[in-house]
Amino acid sequence: MRKILVTGSAGFIGYHLCQALLRRGEQVVGLDNVNDYYSVQLKRDRLKQLDGKSGFEFVEMDLADRDGMDALFAQHQFERVVHLAAQAGVRYSLTHPHAYVDSNLVGFMNVLEGCRHHRVGHLLYASSSSVYGSNKRQPFSVHDNVDHPVSLYAATKKANELMAHTYSHLYGLPTTGLRFFTVYGPWGRPDMALYIFTKAIFEGRPIDVYNHGRMRRDFTYVDDIVEALVRLVDVVAEPDPNFDPMQPDPGSSSAPYRVYNIGNNHPEELSRFIEVLEQTIGRAAKKNYLPLQPGDVVETYADVSDLEKAIGFKPATSIEDGIRHFVNWYRAYHLTC
Repeated sequence: MRKILVTGSAGFIGYHLCQALLRRGEQVVGLDNVNDYYSVQLKRDRLKQLDGKSGFEFVEMDLADRDGMDALFAQHQFERVVHLAAQAGVRYSLTHPHAYVDSNLVGFMNVLEGCRHHRVGHLLYASSSSVYGSNKRQPFSVHDNVDHPVSLYAATKKANELMAHTYSHLYGLPTTGLRFFTVYGPWGRPDMALYIFTKAIFEGRPIDVYNHGRMRRDFTYVDDIVEALVRLVDVVAEPDPNFDPMQPDPGSSSAPYRVYNIGNNHPEELSRFIEVLEQTIGRAAKKNYLPLQPGDVVETYADVSDLEKAIGFKPATSIEDGIRHFVNWYRAYHLTC
């Protein structure tokens, strides 16, 4: 069994990834600081699903704890690291910018240093579709320039990619960045649209629909994200022999560095997403239409051709199936006595 560190193991994607890695016989150390950005109880309940499983160990620690992180890497000598812990949320970054520096920059530096000094064979880390910022070319490609973020959250994720490339170049650390596109599903985050909408509909409260429902998102079901992650763990980044420094490709490098989009490759209008949710629940939503919020983008749409070439897989779960799975989980978790 390999020993794999998964940071953010009490989080939405991290929890699901730990389950998948344990099912295939890996030894997993989960790390999380279990902060109160959203429900601590939900995070603890995710961890309860992992507690006691053979091969799983949980460590409660903050990424910004430099000495603690160094000791953790020294103790375990991880073969792989999947770094999913971060301060999430575009709108929260408008009011709490320092949280993003502490977690997404300082924390990521400690992960990189741990990987460097303890010879980790492959670092995978969460980036975001937010890095595409004001880019209007659709679908978004990893070969596009991403130098115009429109939120601090996006800027920290772009910074993570730059920091990772530096360590790949200087120290030969294989790194793979994962640009997630609007992930949803069971055990999801309460600050995400699907959770907020579902809760409001069941409680008979109105939902805020930004940009009058005319935003389009590449909604990606969590099981598809996890399938891609599990496969990419074994696809160790290598230098691109065709990399041309005279015409540098943002999606590859002469260093062992790669980035991939992980999205459904099929954007849906927000109004359609809400319609499917209403049909699944069997109730109509009361809608409060609002303009586009600062830091938001109108459309996300993932080109996943590089991902499919690398692992022979691309996300394909429909919103009809994905929303049904989420609502079934929500009923069981929140509404069943």
